[in-house]
Amino acid sequence: MVNEQMRQNWTQGAAGWVENEQIFDFTYQPVTSAVVAAAALAPGQRVLDIGCGTGTLLLAAIDVGAVPVGVDISPVMVAAASARVPDATVGIADAQTDDLLAIAPGPTFDRVVSRYGVMFFDDPTAAFTNIRSACTPGARLSFACWRDVSENPTFTLGTTTLLDLMTDPPPTPGPRAPGPMAFAEPSYVHEFLGAAGWSDVDVAPLDFDCFYSEDGDGVEERLTIVLGLASGRVAAAQLRPRLGEEGWAALLDDLRAELRTHVVDGKACASGRVLAGHRSGMTVGYDAPTPLSTEPRSPMAGPSAG
Repeated sequence: MVNEQMRQNWTQGAAGWVENEQIFDFTYQPVTSAVVAAAALAPGQRVLDIGCGTGTLLLAAIDVGAVPVGVDISPVMVAAASARVPDATVGIADAQTDDLLAIAPGPTFDRVVSRYGVMFFDDPTAAFTNIRSACTPGARLSFACWRDVSENPTFTLGTTTLLDLMTDPPPTPGPRAPGPMAFAEPSYVHEFLGAAGWSDVDVAPLDFDCFYSEDGDGVEERLTIVLGLASGRVAAAQLRPRLGEEGWAALLDDLRAELRTHVVDGKACASGRVLAGHRSGMTVGYDAPTPLSTEPRSPMAGPSAG
């Protein structure tokens, strides 16, 4: 089945995102704001959120008086978003293959948005062609996705230590393979969006600082994120039985000490880099945060439905 591996991955991994929704929303607030601004949301618009997760962009659409519809491949995410944003329509769907207007009957979409939810398609051209088919002519697309891992220490801070201890670490996806860094090349984004019928694509970098806590130093929050994501879950499954509870606790203390070396002005900080784009029709975006006290990057771009 198309995207079946991603369906399994996000069904298994969604719990960590749901449990830590507040941390992610605080950390990625600059990205959320950039996507919303690029989309130019307005009252009465019908807005489609691809890979809606726990509903952050659905809430943003509600706040401006738009009519949001969210789709996600993970039933766990859909349940969380439905509970969090009861005024939105939320459904389980693969945006690459499913009829998005059948899932949410009504007018075609004026805006399409996504925060880190569109990099997991087996076939991006097919996916964005399908998305465009559900849009009003001149609709605007705005999304954020990660730039290269070399620009985003947030993918290595606290995780490298775990991976180095593993006998069987998770494989690294190849360039353009479905995953967080699939859209790291702006030229590739232009390529598949153009092939999918989107026009006036604009991709630009957006840089921001990632903080993990509003009140404390963010070390525990960053550690929670590290352990809750896929690499952290795999590491725990392999290392905890091997090290025993005492050894595992000692390793976590070592990770805390590592994170504290990246505290800036009293807070754990990861620089973020996003590509942000816009045009009078639609916008697409990239984005990436950094690890504590270094600078990660991510992009965001924008086109329009013809």
